[in-house]
Amino acid sequence: MRKFLVGIDEVGRGPLAGPVAVGAVAVPHDFDWDLVSGVRDSKKLTPRAREEWSKKLQNLRSAKKLDFSVSFSSVRMIDRSGIVFAIRSALAKCLKQLGATPRNCEILLDGSLYAPKKFLAQKTIIHGDDLEPVISMASIVAKVWRDNLMRRMSVQYPKYGLDLHKGYGTLLHRQAIEKHGLSVLHRKSFCKRFN
Repeated sequence: MRKFLVGIDEVGRGPLAGPVAVGAVAVPHDFDWDLVSGVRDSKKLTPRAREEWSKKLQNLRSAKKLDFSVSFSSVRMIDRSGIVFAIRSALAKCLKQLGATPRNCEILLDGSLYAPKKFLAQKTIIHGDDLEPVISMASIVAKVWRDNLMRRMSVQYPKYGLDLHKGYGTLLHRQAIEKHGLSVLHRKSFCKRFN
């Protein structure tokens, strides 16, 4: 029997700016699920609830009850190699950081994600971020880490309101691009109508 269950989700597939993030959470097969009772997909939580869950997961990691990893793929990689390649790259980094091997873990992934082929014990689940708590936890850490990164970037690039929309193509963001042009944080391959 494999020792760990790993949940994986990505955040930031569609924004016009900023990196894509992949979160992975590893729990032992005898994990006490009561510790995370009520965990949900990050999209269904308020920002405050996500932050609270993130702190809880960090405390569980400190107590050695679980482990997690968040990896980013840059705007440059997205523009050069495409979003699918960028997500796969970040996903592989997460698994490496967790010390996951085909022998020691079973992997559950959200939506259209796949782990490297050598991981035979893997299952992709549509709406997995809402159905499987281990994927919900991965979605939370990926979302909180990416949102925090975008808030830090908004200090360097204040004209775009990145702290408000996190790089997604809101009206506010599109108007800022039209006014100020593209920055180095923008995915040129996603912003062709602004070129």
